[in-house]
Amino acid sequence: MSVLVFADSTEGKFKKSAFEVVSYAKKVAEQLGSNVVAITINVNNNEELYTYGAEKVLSVTNDALSTFNAKKYASVIQQAASSVGASVVVLDSSIDTLHTAPLLSVALDAGYASNVVALPSSIAPFTVKRKAFSNKGFSNTVIATNNKIIGVAKNSYGIYENTVSGSTESFDATIADSGVTSKKLERVTGKVTIADAEVVVSAGRGLKGPENWGMVEDLADVLGAATACSKPVSDLGWRPHGEHVGQTGKPVASNLYIAIGISGAIQHLAGINASKVKVVINTDPEAPFFKAADYGIVGDAFEVVPTLIEKLKAFKQAS
Repeated sequence: MSVLVFADSTEGKFKKSAFEVVSYAKKVAEQLGSNVVAITINVNNNEELYTYGAEKVLSVTNDALSTFNAKKYASVIQQAASSVGASVVVLDSSIDTLHTAPLLSVALDAGYASNVVALPSSIAPFTVKRKAFSNKGFSNTVIATNNKIIGVAKNSYGIYENTVSGSTESFDATIADSGVTSKKLERVTGKVTIADAEVVVSAGRGLKGPENWGMVEDLADVLGAATACSKPVSDLGWRPHGEHVGQTGKPVASNLYIAIGISGAIQHLAGINASKVKVVINTDPEAPFFKAADYGIVGDAFEVVPTLIEKLKAFKQAS
């Protein structure tokens, strides 16, 4: 019984999370004495997955799947799982797959555990460790069904090379009729996305207006980071809603999260708490964010951030 992993991609290129879930699936397959099969959709170079342990890649190429659709994607993954007799399916925990997984769970009659942060601690019963209570705690969850779906939390397991001699074959999946039509798709290009960013620079109402966002973008450019914002900022129209991070926005699990002029409301902290190192810049020493921060700077962002940019540029030039 194979372990099937869905390796997600954008515009023909794998997302960073694809390599993480394949790395994870390889270790699960070793626990089960099985092999790893990956399913990909409209990817240019499937051989990249061999480096992380995918021994076989089922490659789907179909224009009907060029725009994400949860029902269509779930159907394709279900067909692949049935084709290889997979009892375990591994996905990432992106916004898209959080929509896909419940549909796939129904189709496979499988138990689904999202936001998993570690390899199964037990195979019988099949037990996984998951984030709980808005990332403030953990739960050891037993998946008792014959078929199982694991959603790996971003940046929780890591990416590990485990090169194998793999093979790729075309997979002719039947495309389901979802009843949903996408009229328009707008995608930001030329910038690091929040989902794939190692570093995220975020700002809130402390910047006083959209005209001051230049220094946030300058800091992000120096660090090779993605830019983000708090919910009030996107609600005010200062920044696009696609940059809103937090419990009601996009979740962030970066290696470094820099918050500028953000007080640290519970909802915001819940959405970024999975980030490994959190740095806060705020004039208010009593801001709640300081209690969650690894490093804090009490100071005026309009003084601190330009100085930080200057020092980082000088460091990069010297090195």
